[in-house]
Amino acid sequence: MLRLWRATINSGRGLRFAFRSERAFREEVAALLLGIPLALLIGTTPMRRLELVAVILMLLVIELLNTAIEKLSDRLTRENDPQIAAVKDMGSAAVGIMMVIAGLVWAFAVAERLGIV
Repeated sequence: MLRLWRATINSGRGLRFAFRSERAFREEVAALLLGIPLALLIGTTPMRRLELVAVILMLLVIELLNTAIEKLSDRLTRENDPQIAAVKDMGSAAVGIMMVIAGLVWAFAVAERLGIV
């Protein structure tokens, strides 16, 4: 039980750090806060509503991982290292791909709500 408590404390610290230090994370939290009520309006079923919120949460998870990669890479060296640059670019690409996935899920849900699909 103590391990679970400590993990919860560490998670909270990580979320606070990301929120304070990363503009992209703050923007994605804003998208989540806006997305929750919109999901209730747009989703045609409880499962669709859950999916709409889940894709935003998945985006936050990937953004956290990308931020961790960037912070660790910057801690290793500030010099221009092509391999570190490639790793950072891959993290950024993961965020970009998740944004596309989230956009497609939301677009499908809107089309479904409008009776297009």
